[in-house]
Amino acid sequence: MGTFITGPAAGMLLADLGADVIKVEQPGTGDPFRSFKGELYSPHFQTYNRNKRSITIDPKNPEDLAVLDRLVADADVFIQNFRPGVADRLKVDAKRLQAINPALVYASISGFGSEGPERDRPAFDTVAQAASGFLRLLVNPEHPRVVGPAIADAMTGFYTALGILAALNERHLTGKGRVVETSMFEAMCHFNLDDFTHLLSADQVMGPYSRPHVSQSYVFQCADGKWLALHMSSPPKFWENLAVAVGQPDMLSLPAFESREARIAHYEDVVAFLAPIFAKQTRDHWTAELTRLEVPNSPVYDSAEVLATEQAKVLGIEVSDPNGPKGTFRTIRFPLSFDGERMDSVTAPPLLGADDAAVRRSIERPVHGIRRG
Repeated sequence: MGTFITGPAAGMLLADLGADVIKVEQPGTGDPFRSFKGELYSPHFQTYNRNKRSITIDPKNPEDLAVLDRLVADADVFIQNFRPGVADRLKVDAKRLQAINPALVYASISGFGSEGPERDRPAFDTVAQAASGFLRLLVNPEHPRVVGPAIADAMTGFYTALGILAALNERHLTGKGRVVETSMFEAMCHFNLDDFTHLLSADQVMGPYSRPHVSQSYVFQCADGKWLALHMSSPPKFWENLAVAVGQPDMLSLPAFESREARIAHYEDVVAFLAPIFAKQTRDHWTAELTRLEVPNSPVYDSAEVLATEQAKVLGIEVSDPNGPKGTFRTIRFPLSFDGERMDSVTAPPLLGADDAAVRRSIERPVHGIRRG
């Protein structure tokens, strides 16, 4: 019963691993993330709802709730990301559902947790990033703007799926389910672990430039307007080879370059020295030269460029479903391989209620366990 991202992302990860995931949606409108240009099949919805089936259920309707209860009786996992108290009002709280099925792993996702003074606050991705201290590490203080994708939403889904798998593993020994809880706030605090560790171990509050300065990471614009990224880390050979690549063999004798500590302290001077050099040649030129000399680098690709690379093609990063409800559905495969086998196909996200009849029929002859290999 997940909506938007956190709950659907957790379900998608389990579906990618082979679980039969049934998305329970409100009749008529479904997941609010569906809405897009007058239809109910937005790119946002597609991102987090592949490999699932859709059934429409209104838990406020006694007949629909009875259907949900029959599904729960045979389920391994139930996922919801309602605000605290909503599950109780809808009669899909952990106590009631685990009374139906004591082996049920019940996953509950909230914004700020089930207790504390902020438990009832609405939370979306940017709010969770900011509240956990993570957002300030992404924002350029000279030009403050929210940047990047929905990291807090996606990471909370990852942590939830991880907790579910741990609870399922324990259930092999105990036969009993668990209530697995997390919040976007807790997930992002853990994801921001390096920041907190520096505070707690060295009394250092990190900023947006702390990690790139220490890791010696750079982005430069090339003659064709395209960007190139370098991650120089600490091995001296990286810098020695970079000096050769940029035609500046004496570069490392300059005060700003003479040691790792000097480069960290004079990061902006390093950028000022190298930027005009990289601006003289195209990105392809620099990529070829730096790669030849084993300097850690990559073009800063957009998504279309990524899929066009030979590496993405060899690894089969893109997968598709030619029979999607809106035509061929294309997406990115699950990243893990098992004994050399990896995900090479996908089922397109379902239309709202596409599996109503089939799922209701299956209640009469339930099949236990994971159904999709």
